[in-house]
Amino acid sequence: APRYTSYPTAAQFTPQVDSETYAAWLGALPADAGGSIYVHVPFCDRLCWYCGCNTRVVRRGESISGYVALVEAEMRMVAGHLAGVFTAREIHLGGGTPNILSPTDLGALFGALRSAFRVDEGAEVSAEIDPSRLTPEWVRAAAANGLTRASLGVQDLSPSVQAAVNRLEPFEVVATAATRLREAGVRSLNLDLMYGLPHQRTADVLSTLDTVLTLAPDRLALFGYAHVPWMKAHQKLIDERTLPGEAERLDESEAAAERLQAAGYVRIGLDHYALPTDELAKASARGELRRNFQGYTTDQEEILLGLGVSAIGRLPQGLAQNHSVELAWRAAVREGRLPTARGVAFTDDDQFRGDIIEALMCRFEVDLADVRRKWRRSRESLAGAQTALAELERDGVIERQDERIAVTPVGRPFVRQVCAAFDSYLAPGALRHSSAV
Repeated sequence: APRYTSYPTAAQFTPQVDSETYAAWLGALPADAGGSIYVHVPFCDRLCWYCGCNTRVVRRGESISGYVALVEAEMRMVAGHLAGVFTAREIHLGGGTPNILSPTDLGALFGALRSAFRVDEGAEVSAEIDPSRLTPEWVRAAAANGLTRASLGVQDLSPSVQAAVNRLEPFEVVATAATRLREAGVRSLNLDLMYGLPHQRTADVLSTLDTVLTLAPDRLALFGYAHVPWMKAHQKLIDERTLPGEAERLDESEAAAERLQAAGYVRIGLDHYALPTDELAKASARGELRRNFQGYTTDQEEILLGLGVSAIGRLPQGLAQNHSVELAWRAAVREGRLPTARGVAFTDDDQFRGDIIEALMCRFEVDLADVRRKWRRSRESLAGAQTALAELERDGVIERQDERIAVTPVGRPFVRQVCAAFDSYLAPGALRHSSAV
């Protein structure tokens, strides 16, 4: 099943949404529009075989600096299509490895952001970080530019698992990175972990958790490894015979959930955990948890501007994605064109179903009658979901009371299948997706 970080999902993107479409969407925004900005940094200095991101290995600093200069040019183009000055209240650097940028390039990037847009004084600034190449100089530069939250990629600490995915990283490296970030004033520290990796067993997942919990992270994300070698060719380097089976994956996930909850973390959505004092846990308790391309978030913004190779933006009119091939993205920006390659324009039905799916992914329950009233839809508009819902109810995955649907505790790991019942685009067998557990 899809991961449902958006609806419609990226599988529905088409070239019909191009640079002209995106320019028109930007121009239609109110002059006082504000929201979030995502900047994609598509570089790493090593290839992790499990990775599903758009990235490439690069060791030439001038190539990275040239990319930053083009992102700055893209910012100016985007700003030029707006009716006013966009206010950035959330800024996220994703990758790849954002901390592969030199401190000079990082400073130039933020300088360009402040020049093209208005950065709110209290903006949350977050970045994904590879602990193995985090330097004191980068931390100082990031802190000077307002870094408030950092996500450290850990995945698993077992040497055999790390060797099987080409990511050797002793715990001491992670601990040093966490200390440097906290000493620099970073308020929230997140650790990214994975289950379902080659040679990984439940004991490895629990051992990794016991070790990283000594760092008292504010949040943890425990993602299921998505083995999609038909999409990511480098995943063919992983021996499929060493991957845990579906039952083993479920055991790893649920054992981790039990351990984290016993340690005082709140289970949030499908795969996130946070201390009760963290804003993610507070948003979940208030029923304000959201889901976007970075996973679960407190971000309440309806507008997301995506910058850089493969970045996806969200506007009231739809979703727009930049060229995923770096050469095509570079060529478009050099020619003075918005590098939008594909996307999807929202229909009322998309937004109706998207509200249902986000409620299920974030709160594990939804009152279909409330959503129908909001979008003025009839009960018959969801007739196509009834067969799948009946099967899910029979299997104990959901409980239904009239139009109210609640995912049961045992059904929680299968919430993506519940969402799939409302996905009007998902034809059985037509697309290949990662394991939903």
